[in-house]
Amino acid sequence: MSKQIRNINIQIIQNVAHSLARNTLRWDQPIPPFETRTPNILESCVAMPFLKYDGKILYKGLIGKAAVLFYLLIKNHPFQNGNKRVAMTTLLVFLYLNEKWIFADDTELYNFAVWVAQSPPEAKDEVIIYIEKFVRKRMLPLKNVVNKVNEIKHAK
Repeated sequence: MSKQIRNINIQIIQNVAHSLARNTLRWDQPIPPFETRTPNILESCVAMPFLKYDGKILYKGLIGKAAVLFYLLIKNHPFQNGNKRVAMTTLLVFLYLNEKWIFADDTELYNFAVWVAQSPPEAKDEVIIYIEKFVRKRMLPLKNVVNKVNEIKHAK
């Protein structure tokens, strides 16, 4: 039996993901306050992965939901600035809530977010499939992340 997927919501994005992105991922341009987001766009991005149509789940499983959430947060621009950073931290928080993590370095995550942002809108379905592959390949159960980090430390 599969485990219930824990949802992410606007409050979690505001209090955790946006806050983390704003305070730790500065780059050259600051992320404006959460309240400056475009009304209803963020809410739409967060609702979409969990929608059903005609009684059928549109985005299946944790990875399917994570992929469309990440894609929409980047492509729909709910924030004035920092959409890729907020999308990445939201993805990580969503996975964390579901006891998973992506094991990748900052450069790989940054390049991946830029690639999604630069993808043509008409390639949406293909890009979401690629996001699913990216996440699936790098996703670990949360309990295994500490072991993986220790392995790398000891190998150096």
